Amino acid sequence: MALQEQVMTAMKAAMKAKNTTALTSLRAIKSALLLAQTSGDNTEISQADEIKLLQKLVKQRKDSAAIFQQQGREDLATPELQQAEIIAEFLPKQLSVEEVKNVVSTVIIDLGASSMKDMGKVMKVVSEKVAGQADGKTISSIVKELLG
Repeated sequence: MALQEQVMTAMKAAMKAKNTTALTSLRAIKSALLLAQTSGDNTEISQADEIKLLQKLVKQRKDSAAIFQQQGREDLATPELQQAEIIAEFLPKQLSVEEVKNVVSTVIIDLGASSMKDMGKVMKVVSEKVAGQADGKTISSIVKELLG
């Protein structure tokens, strides 16, 4: 459980530095990990599940920040975005749009995909290849662009 150890180490550092934003973010990660471990039959969660969990937490923060910004509440949006950045530090390095485009084009050629009917197949393979390195929204938009 390397992620849990990393989070605990970072929590100690955040406590010493009195960084409340980081501490809140790290506690959210720890809480989500514990919930995932205790919710199923298996007490160990895979690295892929950890990545999905972290991506979900980042997405929640970004969505909240977007809502706050629409309502003109920058005072609430800023901490959400800061928390999203802190949580994202535990994710694998994100691929650039160009790198994702290269992967998508390779998969389209390999599968012989030619129309939007093949989008599901392409999305599945690409999502497996870039697991944790790109979000589904980015992948989806690139697949639509290249198939459309």
